[in-house]
This record gives sequence, structure tokens and C-alpha cells, in this order.
Amino acid sequence: MNVFDDKKIKPEVKTAIKEMGFEEPSPIQEKAIPKVLEGKDVIGQAQTGTGKTAAFGIPLLTKLDESSRVQALVLTPTRELAIQVAGELQKLSNHLNVTTLPIYGGQSIGHQIKALKRGVQVVIGTPGRVQDHLRRKTLKLDQVNTLVLDEADEMLDMGFIEDIESILKQTNEDRQTMLFSATMPAPIRKLSRRYMHQPETVSISKSDVTAPSIEQIYFKVLERNKLESLCRVIDRYDPELAIVFCRTKKGVADLTEALQARGYFADGLHGDLNQSQRDAVMRRFRESDIEFLVATDVAARGLDVQNVSHVINYDIPQDPESYVHRIGRTGRAGKSGQALTLVTPREMKHLRSIEREIKMSLPTRDIPTIQEVVEKQQDAWRNQIVHVIDHSEETSIFDDLTNELLEQYRPQEVVDALLKMNYQTENNISEEGYHFGDTGGAKGMVRFFINVGRNVNMSPKILVQEIADAVGIPEKSVGKIDIFENFTFVEVPENVAPFVYEGLRHSRINGARVNLEPAKPRPKRDQRPSKATRS
Repeated sequence: MNVFDDKKIKPEVKTAIKEMGFEEPSPIQEKAIPKVLEGKDVIGQAQTGTGKTAAFGIPLLTKLDESSRVQALVLTPTRELAIQVAGELQKLSNHLNVTTLPIYGGQSIGHQIKALKRGVQVVIGTPGRVQDHLRRKTLKLDQVNTLVLDEADEMLDMGFIEDIESILKQTNEDRQTMLFSATMPAPIRKLSRRYMHQPETVSISKSDVTAPSIEQIYFKVLERNKLESLCRVIDRYDPELAIVFCRTKKGVADLTEALQARGYFADGLHGDLNQSQRDAVMRRFRESDIEFLVATDVAARGLDVQNVSHVINYDIPQDPESYVHRIGRTGRAGKSGQALTLVTPREMKHLRSIEREIKMSLPTRDIPTIQEVVEKQQDAWRNQIVHVIDHSEETSIFDDLTNELLEQYRPQEVVDALLKMNYQTENNISEEGYHFGDTGGAKGMVRFFINVGRNVNMSPKILVQEIADAVGIPEKSVGKIDIFENFTFVEVPENVAPFVYEGLRHSRINGARVNLEPAKPRPKRDQRPSKATRS
């Protein structure tokens, strides 16, 4: 039976469910709703974007009576998520006489106090602001019958664990408690044991989270060409609305500035922004005034925008949970989305860790060529030109210049020049790569010198595996290996040589720090030491 048809759900809530377009429950809704309707405490392990708001919201609203007291409290890590959850609950309670109120920092506390005095059944708030109201005695939790901890691990990471415990101690003990978290670190498990009554756990697999609606692709990129590679990917895949993730605040600021300089409509979101600046950026993003929101994981916590077509990992996340959490921001509400990840040689190990966790291998694609980008953009340029021609006034300030150019050059030459200028402005992409020259390798191979050998117990098997792991190529692609007492030579295909160079240049093999450099050409006569180990 469809859980939305459960007889325990109020008819008014069922009507709202249909109006919102829900036909089939998501995996977390299907598993959680029946248990919550039975009155059990529930732990739900699920990421953002899996439909967990409705999973706890539908039973929560069904349980409410019409009195004006606070009967339900939902704690969220961020202002953004509090607003989103409040909006979702408002839609679900559209046919009920219910008032929901989000309370958070950055908004006038006086306004919130007035709303609480008028009477509110459901409060959705951040721990800090909820604590403020409890201290002021403007919020009472002694009659709360439902308490939800949403994205508990995020609240833990943000240092809210003490606030949460203080709030739980002030809440009616005879309550139903639900806890939702993408991961279950030890402090969260401890919290559940202390404040929940025989909770039942429901979880969804990683395949449910990263599911079919999100196409995942990664691109091997060189660190030195990372920005140019991103621009090519953006131009080729043409996102309608995209979130671009960086690892640090400085990375967000630098990448935002670089994208803006190249003519992309981008803005940054990081922890140093005050609330009004953050609100302004998010408003522009929601209204599509900017196409690219560049953000850190911390700044994007609780972020939920329905029409995000792409998530781009400019910096690959350090842990698999963050990866799943990031890409869940596209492919929402049944829509398809793409998750594109740039991976440098030194980051291949992070990618492999992610693949193991989500139990799937991500397909790789080559960075688009200039030709592919131009072909993709031609239709857009054609439409822009036609639009300008159709909507331009009869007289133009450029008439004299146009006539002068057409007297000297053919029309096709003028148009070609203008298109090239436009392309160069938007795609200042360097073709410069590594030029290793003659290294003495076999045809189509680059030969590298490594400053360690048998003195660190180097073996062909160990070296081949290091190269395969660093670059993501089959072990059989590695060519000839010569191992000596204090140094080693190895040959790799030309097309992956730059990745080997970046990946192993300052790495460790068997615990020893190594340096890798292009080898010098072989002398005409073989003057190498005779005692070599060859693969």
C-alpha cells in the first residue's frame, strides 16, 4: 500500500500531498512514515534531497490538535534549512488551521516574540535562537509532543551539541523524538541513546541517495590548468543553474573573481559573509540573476534550491559523506541533474574512496576540446545575433564603422573576426601543457627518473600500483621499468605523462619522499649500470 494512503494521515494532509504532486513516496518516506505514525521514536539515516522533510512532516501535522500551544519543535543547523522546512510544512498544512514559525538568528527577535504570543503550533528553529527564546521565557516546550532533530550531524559539526542537549532537557519528556542524519558519528549515537526511547532505525542505501536522476562524471585535470578546464566543462555542459564547490573560503573568493573576470554570472557564498550579504547572494541565485553559486561546504549547509541543474566539485571533497551531500543538491523533486567533479592526480585517492563508499565507479570524460565548446556555443551565438538584429533600432551609432569595415573587408571576414573576439573573451583557455621533450623513452612514451630505488625496497609491482592509483590508468599501461640501487627509470604513455608528473612528483613510496623528473635522453652507447632490475 502507498504510505500516503495510510488511514492515520489526516484527509487535509492527504489533499495537500496530492496538490504538491507527490505520487509515490521516496525510500525514506516509505520506511519512516508508518513507524512515526505508530508513535515510535525514529532514527532516519538520510541525506538532504531524499524527501525527509515530508517523512517527518506528514506524521507531525497529523498529530497536531487545534490548540494554539507549541506542539512540535524542529531543530535545524542553519537559517536556510529552517526557512525551507517551514515552507514545506506550510504547504503540507495548507488545509489545516495550523501556524508554523521559523525562528533563527539574523531576524528581529521582537517579531518572533510577537508571533509566539499570538499562538503557534509548530516551531522550526536553529539551536542558538531557540536557546535565546528559552532564556527569555518567550518559548515553552513543556507541551511539545513531537521533536525533530534535522541534519543532526551538521549541527554537531557546527558546535551545537550542548545547545541541543539543553533544549532536549527542557522539552516535555512524554514526547516522540525523530532524529535525521546523513552520518551517525559517536556523539550522535550517544545523544540518541540518552534522549530517545527505544528508537527504530530506518536508512536508505547510497544508491537510493545518488540515484538514477543524478548523472555523475569526473574529469582528470592538471592542477596548473584547473581553472581553464572548469571553463571548458562549463561551456560544454551549459548549466542552467549550478553550485560550484570549493574547499576553502579563499578558494571561493579566488574562483568567484576568476569566473566573473571571464564573463560568467557568478557569486560566492562563504562563512565570512554577514547575514544580509548571504541573503542577497541567495536571492540572486534563486531568481537566476547569477548562474553559478561558488560555495564552501560550511556555507552551503542547509541550502536548498529546487532548480539546480548541476553540481560541480571544483575541489573534490575530503570524505564520501560530503560528496553525497553535495551532489544531492541537484536532481531534486524528480528532476534530472548532473554532478561533475574535477580530479587532479593527487586527488585520485579521494575519488577511489568515494567510489568504494557509494559502491559504484564513476565514469570519466575528457576535458572538452575547443572545437567541442565552439560547436556547443554556436547555436547560442546565432540566437543572440538574430535577437540583436531583430530588436535593434533602424539607425545605429556603429553605422559609420560598419560601412568602413565593409569597404575594406568581405562581410564574412568581419563576422568571423567578431566571433573570434567573443570566443577569446569568454574562453581565455591556455593550451600550454607539459613539454617533456626527448626523454629517451620508447615511441609514444615518456621516461621519468625517480630518485629512489632498491634502497627503499622499490619493486616493479609497487611502482606500477602507485602510478595506476595516482592517475587512474590500468597497470598494464605502464611501460618499461629499470630499478637500480638509488634511482629508478619508468616509462608511461605520453597522454598520461603530465598526470604522472603531478601525481608523483613530491609523493611518498614505501614511506620515502620521492622526486620525479623527466629523464635525460639515453646516451648513444648504453652506459647504464649493469645490475638493473627490469619488469
